[in-house]
Amino acid sequence: MPTAPQTTDELYEALQANQRRPYGRTRTVTAEELVDAAERFEESLPLVRALLELQEAYTYGSEPRKSPVVFARLRTLFDEQPDAFDENLRHLVFWRFKWVAAALRALPEIPLTSLRQWLTEMRERYEKAGLGLQPYYGQAYRLAAHVGEDEALAFELWAGRTRTRLSDCEACEIGERALYHLAAGDDERALGTWEPVLAGKESCQEEPARSIAHALLPLLRAGHTDRARELHLAGYRGCRRNPSMPGEVGRHLEFCALTGNEARGLELLAENRNLFDEVDSPLELLDFLTGVEVLLRRVEQLGHGELPAAGFPGRTWTVGGLRAEVHGRADDLAARFDARNGTTAHTERRSTRLDRAPLLEALELTLRTRHLDEVAPAAPVVAPAARTAPDLPEPLPELIARARALDERGHPDARACWTELRTRVTARGYTHPDEPAVGPLARLRADLLADEASRLGERDDFTGAAALYEEAAGLYDDAGTPAHAALARAHALLATAEIPPRTSAPAGSGTTPQGPADGADDTPAEVAALTAAHAAMVRLHAESSGLAPYQEARLLRLRATALGLRLQASGSDGHVAAVLDEIGLLHDFATRHDVPGQIAGALILRASTFAISGDLPAAVAETDALLDRLNAHGPAWHLPRALGLRARLRLGAQDAEGAHADLGEALRLAADWPADAVDTARLHGDLAEACLRLGRPDEALRHLTRSAELNLRRGDRFDAYCAYSNAATLSLDLGRVEDCIALLDSLLAEPDIAAGEPNDRLVAQLRLTRARALRAGEDLKAATAEFLALAAESAGWDDDPGSHAVIAAETAVLLAEADEFGRAREAADQALAAHARDPRHEALSNCLRELARLQARQQGADGLAGALAFLADAGRVADGARTAGYEAHGRSLDSALAYEYGRVHAYADAYEEALAALEKALALLGEPGPDSDRAGEWAECVRFAAAMEGIYLERPAPALARLDAAVSRLTALGHTDETEPLTSLAGRLRDEE
Repeated sequence: MPTAPQTTDELYEALQANQRRPYGRTRTVTAEELVDAAERFEESLPLVRALLELQEAYTYGSEPRKSPVVFARLRTLFDEQPDAFDENLRHLVFWRFKWVAAALRALPEIPLTSLRQWLTEMRERYEKAGLGLQPYYGQAYRLAAHVGEDEALAFELWAGRTRTRLSDCEACEIGERALYHLAAGDDERALGTWEPVLAGKESCQEEPARSIAHALLPLLRAGHTDRARELHLAGYRGCRRNPSMPGEVGRHLEFCALTGNEARGLELLAENRNLFDEVDSPLELLDFLTGVEVLLRRVEQLGHGELPAAGFPGRTWTVGGLRAEVHGRADDLAARFDARNGTTAHTERRSTRLDRAPLLEALELTLRTRHLDEVAPAAPVVAPAARTAPDLPEPLPELIARARALDERGHPDARACWTELRTRVTARGYTHPDEPAVGPLARLRADLLADEASRLGERDDFTGAAALYEEAAGLYDDAGTPAHAALARAHALLATAEIPPRTSAPAGSGTTPQGPADGADDTPAEVAALTAAHAAMVRLHAESSGLAPYQEARLLRLRATALGLRLQASGSDGHVAAVLDEIGLLHDFATRHDVPGQIAGALILRASTFAISGDLPAAVAETDALLDRLNAHGPAWHLPRALGLRARLRLGAQDAEGAHADLGEALRLAADWPADAVDTARLHGDLAEACLRLGRPDEALRHLTRSAELNLRRGDRFDAYCAYSNAATLSLDLGRVEDCIALLDSLLAEPDIAAGEPNDRLVAQLRLTRARALRAGEDLKAATAEFLALAAESAGWDDDPGSHAVIAAETAVLLAEADEFGRAREAADQALAAHARDPRHEALSNCLRELARLQARQQGADGLAGALAFLADAGRVADGARTAGYEAHGRSLDSALAYEYGRVHAYADAYEEALAALEKALALLGEPGPDSDRAGEWAECVRFAAAMEGIYLERPAPALARLDAAVSRLTALGHTDETEPLTSLAGRLRDEE
């Protein structure tokens, strides 16, 4: 706290500000400082309020040892100065007797007699004050349940009594009753008792998160797996990293361990590593550590005890090491509680949890399914093997010969051979075979470098690829194989030309960044680089001798690829002929020398060239011919790519059904080859697009996540994160809010994402989608905090002010929903300033109208001026859109604005002005037609205008005439669904006549 409050008003403001902070050390330390400040005032009330805040911070910050000490001071003040406590403060004092009872239960060093003495004092105080004893019996039951003795009697004494003002809330009491039935082994009755809480009908600060954590396993045992999954996602978000709910976190870890989601469990454990240090409640820590041990024990049983795990601070942990540490600490805590209580209840409950067998072999919890093999901190797998791995020869000379033979043909199995060779060559004590057919070690090292460079190029790491190709060329020269050196240098030339300028892609528009942008100033440089690379390749080709046919064909393929990339970068019709000429040279040479892989490559390049140049019929014809040839002559591994190409052409021709069929067949055939060799990840991504066009979003979601998984496995993290980002956006569009949040939480926890390494705008897009999901999930506090942070960051995006405009506008709406209209106005002004530089007409108009509606609805006539100011801004945005020739994708900006003027005036009780605005909206919309997609909007305007006229202005006759005419017109046009609200309002008006 920078400076101590000097007045009571400043103290109360500081207390209110502290109450808005999350529970934890920052809030607790500030509360302690405010108590010190309050003690300097002569009056008692500031100290009372400061002590109440401090006790709350200790209670919900998991520091039970300190809570009773603070309450002792409060109790003394209450006894000595009762007049300082108004009715509300008096209520809080009696309420917090329960907090102290809970704190004492959580401390094994407190004797059982002291716990019972405290309950006796609570009862005496309640009786003396004339208060009902149901809360006392509630605490007596909790002590009995904790000790493990006489629970049934204590439960009946509590549950059968009438609730009082000091009883725990309905949600908390439901949770306690359910836990009683659960402990008695009655899952069905427990779940039935929990239902109002699990369904969201009863809630409080801790519920439903607390009940959800305990209900997960009973739900699984009852066969309600889908509901258990949904509640796990929602409930975990309510307790994660919360020092007052570590036991609930432990239950979610246990749930993961028993459903085949051990990898997710380790991920959640890492996210909650703070709990190892921040939880000072022995009872809560015991519950947490037992859940942790269930998870670690399961991971160790599956043979992954050496995996890293997040644990107690001060050292690094493996799963096995942490499990042993947790086991010792938790056993000791259970023994201490049992020694204090004189029972074995805690040891037995702990053993029951640890001995529980998995309930399901595998339950898909999130859109990002992970396995323990993927948790290991190893380098990315850059060459996933085929479904059926090739049978690799054991003798080294045979393996080298096979790798080279397969590589000459371009066969996908060459990758597995090179991977095995890389392992053997880098092993300690490697001895290179002294055989002429194998050649020197320099050549083998060059082969391995060329393979590694090829993989880097496929992941768009052109800088790394170029360097490795140059290094390989030098080794080939040393090995006396100049033809190989020439081919490596040609590859290096192309990779160097492909190195892009490093720019960031925009965020905030709802689309995922797709890599470095090609700005207008960058294209000529890229075209020039590719032109120069092609010229250098031609010279290199002319200067090289002794090229084998497969090498010369590959060099011709590189020349054609360079010109194809140039065409793609320039989009110039003048570059088409040169590409086709080079492809012709490649095709003729490959046909003459019977190089099947390059014949197919030439046909693929030709089809792609026609597609880039806009000649889709020719591209389709070429692809059909390619597929005919591949089916007749092979190579078979080109079929998935060729089908994928035809599918993309069909998508361009709006033939989503045909594309879907091609991609399905491509994936079937791709199963026979390594995923990276046939780009299975792209096939899944394209299939997702086809599914979306066919109205199959759930299927699209599956293919997006599969595409992301495959990209991750081959080390292409950027494309993987882009696919996951699109999956998150789609899941949010589908209303799967918790799926969206869980996926994004998992991604944002990745070390490279947290560091902003893949692309700062990609990370911003992930955070923006998460903020939107939090808002959709009604976690407005968290959503607002994220939007404010993004708005501050995006203000510095000078290259992308449009995204800042969208983010700032959405931030303004969230602030308005929290009644912070001053800050909302500031955010809206930022959005408008950015919009002036890079217009976002529809997004700004929508947000400004929403801001006006919120202010008028929440402030009535007092907020009319502010609301009209927002609408005036929206009017200027609409004017700008009209001038720019912009057409909105949704409602017309002008008619929507007129409607909002009507609604804003209605909230301010200015009914004549509201009716006039709605008349304008109707005039702008015009009469609906038989195929009009505006019929619903028109009908709503009619309904609203009639309500203004007939109800608020008390002119039912013209209102009824308006409604009857509208109903007749809509019925005649076949828009019967739109007539229902109008006939309902007409009936109401007639009833009131």
